Amino acid sequence: MFDIRRYTPADKNLWDKYVAKARNATFLFRRDYMDYHSDRFEDHSLLFFVGHHLHSILPANIVGTTLYSHQGLTYGGLLMDVDVTVAEVIVLFEELNRYLHERGIRKVIYKPVPWVYHRIPSEEDLYPLFWVCKARVTQRDVGTVIFVQQHLRWRKDRRRRLRHAQEVGIEVVRTDNFAPFWQVLEANLMERHQVHPVHTLQEMELLHQRFPDNIIQYNALLHGEVVAGMTFYLTQQVLHGQYCSSNALGKEHGAVDAIHDYAMHHDFPDIPYMDFGRSTEGDGSVLNTGLVAQKEGFGGRTICYDTYEWDT
Repeated sequence: MFDIRRYTPADKNLWDKYVAKARNATFLFRRDYMDYHSDRFEDHSLLFFVGHHLHSILPANIVGTTLYSHQGLTYGGLLMDVDVTVAEVIVLFEELNRYLHERGIRKVIYKPVPWVYHRIPSEEDLYPLFWVCKARVTQRDVGTVIFVQQHLRWRKDRRRRLRHAQEVGIEVVRTDNFAPFWQVLEANLMERHQVHPVHTLQEMELLHQRFPDNIIQYNALLHGEVVAGMTFYLTQQVLHGQYCSSNALGKEHGAVDAIHDYAMHHDFPDIPYMDFGRSTEGDGSVLNTGLVAQKEGFGGRTICYDTYEWDT
């Protein structure tokens, strides 16, 4: 049924057109986002055709004999438009396994797109993962999401910190200049964890240039000085906090609370979900209880981000 082809740069326009109409895709699957770190990953994305019609696509990379639904992305999985049916996807995974095995690929690591990012339900892939692939859940991470329209009340300590931020004059601004916040972010990560951000400043500036409406920087200022900031990824369904950090003054005066309040209630009150990201460490077996408690204080509640594995 399916003609399975490996992506080449000549397919860029076809790929991006499909991403634009897919019901479970975000701008992270545009080639201008995926390819910014193409030097780090051997791309092995796949296109699934029925005749001349592009049925669905799979962002992926390969390491040895293992196919990953792309390691350079937070989530991945099969991207589908509104016409794709579950019966078709069952056949697709049967043929995908045969295709991969014939090419010496023995294992698949697969991260489906979390359901909050779906414009309409899009879990057709999860059924054949179980019945066709006999896939195992090898990692389950706790994510925290605010259902914005439910207007869950912030916890008392978060409300108190927001009032304090307002009283001392914390000012929240949206900006195209990422450099001041990156200094705060890098210093904080190095001091607490001895690591650097996943993205360098130059990479984030490049991505913001390519996706100015999707990658948004907020800074919190006290007397004109950047004391905290958040970098958001905006999709049709979700405002996702990609990076968040404060210096000592920002922590003392509730600067992050002010940013959350401004983004949620002033700029994006109609967005369905706000995603705080994961609070688990390692392979998902360790929950950072302090971190998740902070997120729950804003009204966030848990969804799970799963990673599947199977042999072809």
